[in-house]
Amino acid sequence: MAKEVSSSSSPSMEEELEIYGSESGWVEARTHCDHLPSLSPDLSHIPTPDSHCSRCDHPAENWLCLSCKDVLCSRFINKHMLKHYQESRHCIALSYSDLSVWCFSCDSYLDAQMILQLRPVYEIAHLLKFGVRPPLVTVENLLN
Repeated sequence: MAKEVSSSSSPSMEEELEIYGSESGWVEARTHCDHLPSLSPDLSHIPTPDSHCSRCDHPAENWLCLSCKDVLCSRFINKHMLKHYQESRHCIALSYSDLSVWCFSCDSYLDAQMILQLRPVYEIAHLLKFGVRPPLVTVENLLN
């Protein structure tokens, strides 16, 4: 049986729900977040990127809570970081997979290079994961 094709020119629900840039995998990270006061006062000492989830001991796809420094697995494994946010309201986390930073309250990625409060923990995580400091964006580079 052939699938019926709609003659309507209005966008489908799927098209309306697409995120700008999602086809390319590009998502624009926020350069401001009202939840930064929830960050731990000491993010210079963090668990290593090879740390396992503290709840299920899963070795991959783990996130670092930037409030309490607990390491928990992603929503693609057992959702322990998501559950942690729901239970504790600790909303900002760093992915040990790709070093991205996510705010659960904003429901958005945060630009760890542009948000000065996130730069140190991003740099430390990069150093621990790759053995070198990351090339950071500077204000001078943005102006040129």
